[in-house]
Amino acid sequence: MKSENFLKENNARSLWHPMAHPADSIANPPEIIMKAEGVKITDINGHQTVDAVGGLWNVNLGYSCQPVKQAISEQLNKLPYYSIFRGTTNDVIIELSEMLRDFFEPDGLSRAFYTSGGSDSIEIALRLARQYHKIRGEAGRVKYLSLKKGYHGTHTGGASVNGNANFRTQYEPLMPGCYHIPAPYTYRNPFNETDPQKLAQACLSAMEDEIKFQGAETIAAMVMEPILGAGGVIPPHETFMPGVRALCDKYGILLIADEVITAFGRTGSWSGSRHWGVKPDFMCTAKAITNGYFPFGAVLISDQIAEIFEGDKTGKAAIGSGYTYSGHPVGAAAAIACLKETVSLKVNDNASARGEQLFAGINALKTKHGIIGNIRGGHGLMCALELVSDKTSKTPIDKATINNIQKTAYESGAMVRVSGNNIILSPPLIINEDETDIIISALDTGFGSI
Repeated sequence: MKSENFLKENNARSLWHPMAHPADSIANPPEIIMKAEGVKITDINGHQTVDAVGGLWNVNLGYSCQPVKQAISEQLNKLPYYSIFRGTTNDVIIELSEMLRDFFEPDGLSRAFYTSGGSDSIEIALRLARQYHKIRGEAGRVKYLSLKKGYHGTHTGGASVNGNANFRTQYEPLMPGCYHIPAPYTYRNPFNETDPQKLAQACLSAMEDEIKFQGAETIAAMVMEPILGAGGVIPPHETFMPGVRALCDKYGILLIADEVITAFGRTGSWSGSRHWGVKPDFMCTAKAITNGYFPFGAVLISDQIAEIFEGDKTGKAAIGSGYTYSGHPVGAAAAIACLKETVSLKVNDNASARGEQLFAGINALKTKHGIIGNIRGGHGLMCALELVSDKTSKTPIDKATINNIQKTAYESGAMVRVSGNNIILSPPLIINEDETDIIISALDTGFGSI
């Protein structure tokens, strides 16, 4: 182990950090996290904070989940790796697949295709959606619809359906045939509509208009997050996702639910789709599937899709996609242990209870601090505070100010995430009442510092 001086002197020197300007990382070295326990992380200086980021939306069971760690260790000693490409498989991936089939049965999903993470899962779902239509003789269905403000990873396919210019502009031209619908974002939308239900209907009308304009016969799938996450935690009205499902059914378009964040309890329901009473055709998962302890993901597939692929006699259903680490036995063992622990602890119930506490707490902060323009949450442990310098014009707060708030909150006991002019909260689902209060208190101190 290198000395602390070595680590500090070389921080950000020989690596580029994701989602950051390389020069900024050098000028403002990142916090060096050295250890973690429960829902708390400790940096190189020994400063301990509640992790209100939950790793990156993924450490649902916290950092001390021994059953998952033990499963990883035991599997490494048994079978550390083998491919599940055509001709071979492993015992743990078979067991996991049956467990996921049971877990997602209420969502109408019965097959799994394994990946290395969320971006991979999106890529696979986009490809399988096109392939599905080709098998059925509708090869012209190649386009995709998605929501502005949506986030679907950083691969070229995912970036193409992303609805945030930050993940697109510097990498264009991206994949053609991707079209974006206004998000049901009551604080900022082109309809100047603040009523959630009316806005949902306006966005659905825009979606149908785009379908008619493009030609339904050219569209493969609509991809959406049940609650927009990285785009600023934007929960839609309860009628929105069912309305999207209805339009997809009406026009023969597949629905891909991006649940890389929302699956496994974060919304207070076991899946975001189930939260809104919707059954998607594909569900993309990753993150919490192994509690962040091993890179792993899965695309869950509906009976309707499975029937078409498995019934094909032409050869068109042969899947030409996969990853070296698809169905990795260590990842599968981690996922089995994680799923057992997730269900046993009923973390969805705690997410709901602590989510209510957190949402109430940040709403109280809004009445106290004029810099908070908008609060979003109310569905489990995913909340956001949008900061503005002027509430009338909704002018976003400057980068230096929001970074200072984040820094002060960190010094006061909570690691929070900054995304644009939003502070995003997504703590582990095992967080308790006192730890939730620490997050609220630390934010209060952060806002009071400006």
